[in-house]
Amino acid sequence: MIRTQISLDAGEYALVKCEAKALGISVAEFVRRAIRHGLPARSQAPWMRYAGLVESGNSRSSQTVDEVVYGSKD
Repeated sequence: MIRTQISLDAGEYALVKCEAKALGISVAEFVRRAIRHGLPARSQAPWMRYAGLVESGNSRSSQTVDEVVYGSKD
């Protein structure tokens, strides 16, 4: 691991420390997880981060995904 240093204001540090304690992990591990969560996945297309987060209201949208995404089906 590479050691690094960051600066937080008192409020940010208190929140991070409280959340880390609630999860039973160190502040450093909490920050590592937050950074991993904020970074795009390497093996996936960037738009895959949002897969499954949009509802079309159409119960058959999974069967007509091309029409929903592209407006037409090939």
